[in-house]
Amino acid sequence: MKTQETYTVRTGVLAKLKDLALLFKLRVNLMVMISALLGYALGVPAGGFNAVDALLLAIGGLLVAGSSVAFNEVIEVEQDARMARTKDRPLVSGSMGMGEAITIAVVAGAAGTFILWSAFGQFTAVLSLLTLFIYVALYTPLKRLSPWATFVGAIPGAFPPLLGYVAATGTFGLAGGLLFALQFLWQFPHFWSISWALHDDYAKAGYHLLPSKGGRDRYSAFLLVLYTLFLLFTGLLPWAFGITGHWSALVASVLGLVMLLHALRLLRTLAMADARRLMFAGFFYLPLVLLACVLDKL
Repeated sequence: MKTQETYTVRTGVLAKLKDLALLFKLRVNLMVMISALLGYALGVPAGGFNAVDALLLAIGGLLVAGSSVAFNEVIEVEQDARMARTKDRPLVSGSMGMGEAITIAVVAGAAGTFILWSAFGQFTAVLSLLTLFIYVALYTPLKRLSPWATFVGAIPGAFPPLLGYVAATGTFGLAGGLLFALQFLWQFPHFWSISWALHDDYAKAGYHLLPSKGGRDRYSAFLLVLYTLFLLFTGLLPWAFGITGHWSALVASVLGLVMLLHALRLLRTLAMADARRLMFAGFFYLPLVLLACVLDKL
């Protein structure tokens, strides 16, 4: 009997942790954490990397990012119920109550902001709060109204490496601004390629996230090419301003050209397969370019 009770409790705990991971979109927010840590590593002076500070940055950033998406899921629970990709989220499935989700979101946001303020000062904390506000109060409602939501959402989406840089230096600088610009522009080809693949599912919830009113048309594909070209040049700016060296420029050029090649193929074919190839190329681009910038600095 004791064995059965132990098993039941363990199953309940694991189920709750799974719900929490889904509420926080943990897999997506791991990219947020990695970007912030790479921004921190780029900002600290040689030999000044502090593992405790890096851990606090990761925990604080993850809590604030998790709070943002949790509030998003609270607001969009009806829309999530209509889409295949979100039907298993805890608020949709009923495995987590609305009050519980709101409490978790508030506590996570407050705790994350407190950690970042205590460890790194007010600038880092304000950036984290700004991220939360723009994502929840502006991007979330705008998704149902206009494709401009992508532009608005790209602003908080570009804060993580800047957040890490400010945490390391205590100031905003050229390098931090270039990190912001890199992640800001990266989001357009990457998110639009995802939206291309999920366009029909998004439509069930009333979201129109591709840049053209025609959806998967030539104009959307053209803008994908254009913003991928912008990204290719932006990836070279840290090298052009002498912040990083030749190796990071080479990595950014190669990966940017790979993305551009897939975008050009999509413009020619409008095929789902080419949109998916661009999407997967985007998954590799950002962490590898940021990592190359850090390694190039050493």
